[in-house]
Amino acid sequence: MPDTITIRPLTSGDEAEWRRLWTGYLDYYEASVPEEVYTTTFARLLSADHPNQNALLALKDNQPVGLVHYIYHPHNWKVEEVCYLQDLYADPSARGTGIGRRLIEAVYAAADADGRPSVYWMTQDFNATARRLYDRIATLTPFIKYAR
Repeated sequence: MPDTITIRPLTSGDEAEWRRLWTGYLDYYEASVPEEVYTTTFARLLSADHPNQNALLALKDNQPVGLVHYIYHPHNWKVEEVCYLQDLYADPSARGTGIGRRLIEAVYAAADADGRPSVYWMTQDFNATARRLYDRIATLTPFIKYAR
């Protein structure tokens, strides 16, 4: 019997699995956030007061194996808001099964349905595995990120 992969919005009952997946994402980038950020982010992702912050989970055989966070925001060069795909993660047990592609395509579909035709994201230059996927489904831009 083949694996069943579904993509669905985050729900209030997903907190433990969402936390596990987001921690895996942060660990990959050797980053961490305080507990307050976990609780605040989870609440915002579910809150009607923050409709521009969104999250989807990928489930394989009904088990969460991936997540994506995306944010809609205004853009000075466009009339429509744009979509920033902020975090994308597939559990190591599910890598190479199309989870990342399915999550990105789900963000594309949501952005299109919500009238946000532009989707963009960043990754670190050493993330070669992810970049192979990104090179197939998006266009690499020449921009360099600066931060304070």
